[in-house]
Amino acid sequence: MTIDTRSALHRPPSSSAAPAAARRFLPEVQGLRAVAVLLVLIYHVDHDLLPGGYVGVDVFFVISGFLITTLLLREARESGRVSLAGFYVRRVRRILPAAGLVLAVTGALSFVLLPSPRLMDTAMQLAASAFYVENLFLADQAVDYLAAETAASPVQHFWSLAVEEQFYLLWPLLFVGWAALPRRWRRAWTVLAAAAAVLAASFAFSVAMTPDSPQQAYFLPQTRMWELAVGGVLAVVLSRREVPARLRWALGWAGLAAIGAAAWYYSDETAFPGWAAALPVLGAAAVIAAGHNGGRWSTYQVLSSAPARFVGDISYALYLWHWPLIVFTISMTDADTLSPLYGALVVVASVLLAWGTKVAVEDPVRRYGLLRTGRAAAVFAVVSALAVGLIAAGQYARFEGLRSVRFDPVVHVGPSALATSEPEGSPEEPTYPSPVTAADDLPSVYGDGCQASVPETALNPCVYGPEDAETTVAVVGDSHAAHWVPALQRLAEERDWRVHTFTKSSCGFTSATLWLSDKNRDYSECVEYNDAVVEELTGELRPDLVFTSSSTMADLSGAESVAQDRAGIAAGMARLWEPLEEAGSELVVIRDTPKSRPRLPECVARHTRAPGECANTQAEAFAEDDPQLIAAQETDADVTVVDLTDEFCVGGTCPPVIGNVLVYRDSHHLTATYSGLLAPYLEEAAGDTLRV
Repeated sequence: MTIDTRSALHRPPSSSAAPAAARRFLPEVQGLRAVAVLLVLIYHVDHDLLPGGYVGVDVFFVISGFLITTLLLREARESGRVSLAGFYVRRVRRILPAAGLVLAVTGALSFVLLPSPRLMDTAMQLAASAFYVENLFLADQAVDYLAAETAASPVQHFWSLAVEEQFYLLWPLLFVGWAALPRRWRRAWTVLAAAAAVLAASFAFSVAMTPDSPQQAYFLPQTRMWELAVGGVLAVVLSRREVPARLRWALGWAGLAAIGAAAWYYSDETAFPGWAAALPVLGAAAVIAAGHNGGRWSTYQVLSSAPARFVGDISYALYLWHWPLIVFTISMTDADTLSPLYGALVVVASVLLAWGTKVAVEDPVRRYGLLRTGRAAAVFAVVSALAVGLIAAGQYARFEGLRSVRFDPVVHVGPSALATSEPEGSPEEPTYPSPVTAADDLPSVYGDGCQASVPETALNPCVYGPEDAETTVAVVGDSHAAHWVPALQRLAEERDWRVHTFTKSSCGFTSATLWLSDKNRDYSECVEYNDAVVEELTGELRPDLVFTSSSTMADLSGAESVAQDRAGIAAGMARLWEPLEEAGSELVVIRDTPKSRPRLPECVARHTRAPGECANTQAEAFAEDDPQLIAAQETDADVTVVDLTDEFCVGGTCPPVIGNVLVYRDSHHLTATYSGLLAPYLEEAAGDTLRV
C-alpha cells in the first residue's frame, strides 16, 4: 500500500517472456491494490458484509514486499550497490506527505468530535502512529485486560504502516550485503536464501504464537514480516524466471479466488494470522506471479481496467482516510456501528478525500521532485512528527485538565440517594470519579499486583488487615469479585478482619471448564487456578468467611444451549462451594452486578447534565441468568445469597450515576468509589452470616 508504481513508465506490457521485474509499470498490481483496499473498506464499514475483509491488509503486505524488492534488485544490478539513504528518502516521499496530513487533521478533529474520556488514548496513539510504533502500542493493549473495552482510536489503522516500516529497517540490509559480495557470490540464489530464511523464521513464529496470543500476534512485526517477505521472495524468483504462459490464466484466477475465499469465510473468530494468513498471502502472490496473462476473461483484463487502476491509484490515501471517518461518524451518532446510510456516506467521503489527497499532495510531491534530497526528507520527517506530537500534547493537556474533580462526602453520597427524589444527585454538582478518570478508579488488587491474569495459575493473594485480626476473610472469583474488594476493605477496617484476595481475570469460581472466546480455546488455567484456591482455603488458611462473585458473561466450553451453559457453570460452582463449607467456612455469594451500556463513561461525558440518557433498563441489565443463583438453589452447602439490585436500579432502570457517583468504570465493572460506598448495604444484606 505504500509504493507508487505510477511514477514508472506507463507502457503496456509486452507479451514476450520478459521477467516481471523488467516491466516498469504493473497495472495488474495496481488493480490488486484496489482489491485489497476495497476488502478493508467494506469490512470496516460493515463486518457482516465481508467478515474476513481484513485480509486486504495481508494482500497489501505482499504487494509492498514485491514492489520494494523489485526496486532494490534493480538498483543493486544496475549500480552495483544499494543506497540506504536513497531508499529511506524514497520512503519519506511516498509515505509521509499523505500520512502526515491525515494524522494532523485527525488529531485536530479529535478535540471536538471524540468524547473526553478518549483523549488520552487518542493522544498516545497519535504519537505512536507518528513514530511508526502503533502496532507495538496495540500489541501491548491487547494483553491489557483493563483495556478490553477501549474504543478504537481514529488512527488505529496506522498499525499496518508501522509493520511495513519496521520490516524495512531490516529488509534493505539483505540487499546492501548482497550487493557488497564478490561478483562470484552475487547470484540470485544467495539473496533468495537469505530472504527465504527471514520468511521461514517469521512464519514459524506466527504459527507458534497465534493460537495462544492471537491479539498480540495480529500486530507484531515478527509475526507479520513473512507476508512482506513472500512478496520479496517472489520478486527475486520472477526477476530470473516467469511462470509459463499456459499456466498464468488459471494461476491468476486461483489467486483471486483464494483472496475472496478468505475474505468471505474468515471472521473475527478466525485465529489470525498464523496458518490462516497463508491463504490470502499465497493468493496475492499467485495474482502477481500470473502477471500479464492473456485472454478476454483473464485477471489481467479485470485488474488493469480503468476503474481498478483508479481505485489502485488512490488506495493509499483511501486506506488512510476511511478509518478516521468511520470512528468520527460512530462517535457523533452515539452508535456502536454504522447504519447503511452513514456507511454509504463514509465511503463516498473517503473516496473524495483520497482523490483530493492524491491530486493536491501526492502528485505534486512526485511531479515536482519535492523531498528528493536526504536533508529535505529528514527535515520534513522531523517537522511532521513534531507537528503531530504537539497535537497529541494538546489532547493530553486537555485530558489532564478534566481530572480535577475531588471526592466530597457531602456531595458524592452514592447509593443513599436512591431513597430520595433525585437518585442521580444534583446536576449542578460534578460526578465523581470524572468520566475521564473512571478507568483508573480500580480496586487495590490491580495496583498491588494480585489480580491474576489469564495465563497465571499460581496463587498470589493480596492480604489486607492486621495479622492478629479476629476474623479471616477470603474473596474468590473473577474481576466481578475483585470489584467488591473496596467494600470488603471498609468492612474489614470496622470489623477487625484480615482479608485474603484470590481473584483472576475472566475466571469465575467454578470447576467447569470455561471458554475463552477472544482466544478461541478452553480456559484450562482457570480450572487449575480454582483447584489451587480450594486447596488453599481448605488447607492451612481455612477462612471464617468466604465471599464469592462471578460474572454472568462467562461461557461454558462445549455448551450447545444457554440452559446447558448456565447449568454447567452452576454445577461447577456448587462443587467448589461444598468443600469450603465442610472446612468450616461461611460462604457469602454476591449476585452479579447489573450490566451497563458499552463505553459508559463516554456516554456520561456527552450527557453530563442528564446522565440518565445513558441508563440501562433493569431487564437489559440482568439479561443473563446468574449461575450463582441456580447453584445456591441446588447445592447442599449452606450459603448466604446477597442481592443488592436495589442499590443499583430504581423504577425499572439502572442509572449510570447515583448520588453524584459514577457507578461503572466500563460496561460491567463497578468503580472502586461506588463499591466502597456499598459497604453498609453489603453488611446489612449478609446479616447474621458476618457475625462469625
